[in-house]
Amino acid sequence: MAGTDKTRPSTVSGGPVFILVEPQLGENIGMAARAMLNCGLDRLRLVKPRDGWPNDSAVAASADAHAVIDTVEVFDSTEDAIADLGFVLATTARPRDMTVRVLTPRHAVREMADIRATGADAGILFGRESKGLRNDDIVLADAIVTAPLNPAFSSLNLAQAVFCLAYEWRLLEDETPGDELAVPKATRPANKDELVGFFNHLESELDASGFLRVTEKRPVMVRNLRNLFERAGLTEQEVRTLRGVVASLTRERK
Repeated sequence: MAGTDKTRPSTVSGGPVFILVEPQLGENIGMAARAMLNCGLDRLRLVKPRDGWPNDSAVAASADAHAVIDTVEVFDSTEDAIADLGFVLATTARPRDMTVRVLTPRHAVREMADIRATGADAGILFGRESKGLRNDDIVLADAIVTAPLNPAFSSLNLAQAVFCLAYEWRLLEDETPGDELAVPKATRPANKDELVGFFNHLESELDASGFLRVTEKRPVMVRNLRNLFERAGLTEQEVRTLRGVVASLTRERK
């Protein structure tokens, strides 16, 4: 649909961070950026884009979405890209052998709005064009987002998936409730950097104690542990308390 009118003011609200994990084609990045700006969003992050960045193909495909393209941030890992976020969603249409909440796009943006009302930041992970997100990426998220589409034909291309979430956020802006989550004022939701620090601390001690000694089972056990704590919705204070617990339990052994 044609509808660009550069004589009218652009309404860009910031909103949540959209994170493309290892996108393969510059054209897809550009079309995703265009979809975001259509909905007034401009915070785009890339994790290890295959063809590097900046990318001329992305600029051409963005249809002059410079507000997004010119402020893209590039990271070496998913963990780095979400380190400052307190709430992260992962998009996927495939069933996963994981115990994790599954949200529709409409419910997902409402949760993000509630989280952002507490002062924490939020983001959405989108996977590679060919295979989507890896389980190791999804385990870092607080919930999965799946659109209720035709179950026999539910795969979306990257720009479609981005637009689906961006449009739901756009619709939400006029009806966002003023209520905040009941998070104690003395603390805040833990960001991903704090959570990953706790995960690494816990896993290193479990390695030392021999709990993770079975090599072939270790990746699944680690993902299950991370998934457990992600679902808990820990605050920054709770993460510090848990790290203190781990340190206390291992102090005598050391």
